Amino acid sequence: MTQPFATEWGLIGAGEIGGVLAHGLLKTGHPVFPIGRDTNIQAALSSRPFLDGLLVAVGEKDLDSVLERIPTAWYDRVVLIQNELLPDDWRKHGIETPTVASIWFEKKPGKPVKPLISSPVYGPKADALVAAMESLDIPAHRVDDSSDMLEELVIKNVYILTTNIAGLETGGDVDDLWNNHQSLARDIAADVIALQEARVGKSLDHQRLIDGMVKGFDGDPQHQCMGRSAPQRMARALAQAEDLGVEMPMIKAVAAKHG
Repeated sequence: MTQPFATEWGLIGAGEIGGVLAHGLLKTGHPVFPIGRDTNIQAALSSRPFLDGLLVAVGEKDLDSVLERIPTAWYDRVVLIQNELLPDDWRKHGIETPTVASIWFEKKPGKPVKPLISSPVYGPKADALVAAMESLDIPAHRVDDSSDMLEELVIKNVYILTTNIAGLETGGDVDDLWNNHQSLARDIAADVIALQEARVGKSLDHQRLIDGMVKGFDGDPQHQCMGRSAPQRMARALAQAEDLGVEMPMIKAVAAKHG
């Protein structure tokens, strides 16, 4: 088969975030081949064996069903950008060396991109993804150490779960949460960190994680705490905690009122 584009990428999940990244890839010379999440992914990839990267931009609830349909030969080209992402999410599918990014920009329908802080990216396709974001004036940077990237992923998880779950109780934005409901936020973050530690199988530096979360707050103080997916995020966290035997008393208390 003739290879028309040495740097063409595949995209599974052309939603708001996927669309932004596709735009950046196009601007930096990477044609993008869209693959519907409900199509035959293996057949689509077989028709494009020369693809240089495979960006998976589906929602958290769809990630497992997509990854299980990606052929082994593509594992080193996979690029993952989901929230709530940790190494066990890709390793259980046999994927060992994906590119992973912690996305710190917001894109709502009909609104411009809003960066909070720089998005860290780790893995073999990191340079291309960083360049794609920077072409759109979205701050991004490469991370070269896997332990550092693990911390970055956990920080984003602490941010997204703490704000979403606390938001079910408080509403409002992250500035209000931290300045007027900090005790609640810290208690929920402690539950979230306990869950992250159980998932990664080691202790983490709690203060560094809190500091990272607050850095995200400072990046966009008016960022709303509770998105429409907040109840689903809380339900996933509670299900994971039950499976791992992790106690999350504050999150359980919020769920009892708002679940």
